[in-house]
This record gives sequence, C-alpha cells and structure tokens, in this order.
Amino acid sequence: MIKYFQKTFAVLSLCFVATATQAADLKVLTAGAFKPVLVALQPEFEKQTGHRLIIDNDTAGGLQRRVAAGQAFDVLVVTPAVLTTLGSQGKLSEGSAQRLARVAIGVAVKNGDRAPDISTVANFQAALLAARAVAYIDPAAGGSSGIYLSNLFEKWGLKERINAKAVLVPGGLVAERLLNSQADLAVHQISEILAVQGVTLVAPLPAEIQNYTVYSGAISSSSAQAIAAKQLIDALNSPAAAAILQSKGMERP
Repeated sequence: MIKYFQKTFAVLSLCFVATATQAADLKVLTAGAFKPVLVALQPEFEKQTGHRLIIDNDTAGGLQRRVAAGQAFDVLVVTPAVLTTLGSQGKLSEGSAQRLARVAIGVAVKNGDRAPDISTVANFQAALLAARAVAYIDPAAGGSSGIYLSNLFEKWGLKERINAKAVLVPGGLVAERLLNSQADLAVHQISEILAVQGVTLVAPLPAEIQNYTVYSGAISSSSAQAIAAKQLIDALNSPAAAAILQSKGMERP
C-alpha cells in the first residue's frame, strides 16, 4: 500500500510541476467533507510546488455566506449549486470550476458498539427509531447531508420522532458525538466518518435513498495567485488523485 501511494504521488507530482510559478500561499476554503482529501494531498503538493496551502473548512452554506460577505480566498471547494450562485455574484473566475468528487452518506457507531442492520430502508428507519440519540448536521447550518436527511425524515412522517432524539451538529465531524456518548448513531458523509478515529462505518445508506453530494473547485475572481490555484485544482482533478479520493471515502463524480 505504501509503494502504491508513493507511485501515485510520483505521477501526481507531474501535475504540480507542469507550470512553473513563484511560491505562493493559497487560501483554500472547503466544505468539511472534502477537507480530508486536501489534507492528504497537502504535503506532497507543497513539496513539489513550494506553495503553501492554508485550509479552512465550513458547511457549504456557511462558506457561501462568508464568500458572499467578502471573505478573501484563492480556491473554493463546495457544491456546484453554491458555485453557481457565487459565480453569478462575480465572486469566481469565469470558467474555472471543475467537478472534483462525490461522496455518499453513511451510518456510524462507536467502536465496539453493535452495528445495526441498515441494508434496507425499513431497517434503516428501525435503527433510527431504536437509537437513543442520532447525530447529524444541523440543516440550519447549511450542511448538505443535514438538509437532505431532514427532508427525508419529514417525507417519511418521522421528523418529530427523530427530532426528539436528534443531536444537531452545526458543522465539523458529526461522528465525534459518538465518542463522548452524546449519540449512539451518527449519519453523515462517509469521508467525514472515516476521518474520526474510534468509530466504525456501518454502511452507506440503502441505494434507494442514497444521496451523493458533488464537490467542485473554483478560483476566486480576485485571487492574486490564479496560476498556482489552477495547479491545485488540476492536481485534484487528475487521474492520479483518484487513489486519494478512494482512501478518504470519496469517488470521481
């Protein structure tokens, strides 16, 4: 496995050095689900290019509000819908957006706890109702998985029953609520579940109700480091980066 990733980074380095640029500090704003990919890529990218990544994460909705309010950045990684909105406001360099990855929603429990059967929609519903407390992203925070789950629970007629035991997380790693016993079931994007040590990914949601979130990267229209920013997006969108995505629970869109 180590040799495999060394080979991956060796190929990936070709993308980094394809364009010679002066070393730059790149401010990268990213949705939380994509942050593990950037963190994994960061050491080799910085080594090969001399650039330095300054990574800051938030929910997609939170990032939209921050950029709309004027926060400076070089690269933004969020959902295509958010990029479309910000692009219409002149916040993004025209034509710079590239789709990078997609991620599914999964269910997690604390290591050692019994993993419920969620292989069917009915079983997933039963697991939610049997849990003492269920953690997921607060829809009001603008997290895509929280918004989807809230709508799904309402569609099922279970919203009030699940709300009574919900642990709504404003942002960050939902599965951490399992470690301090605030919840015994966590429902979140798989990449963010895998980022938490001490928890077990039970399974993705059943296919009939699965919801994939796509993440795209774009460059700020006011970035002074547009060439370096393009190098980062191209590297993230290269075939060699697929191995990193897979290791972090994501896949090509």
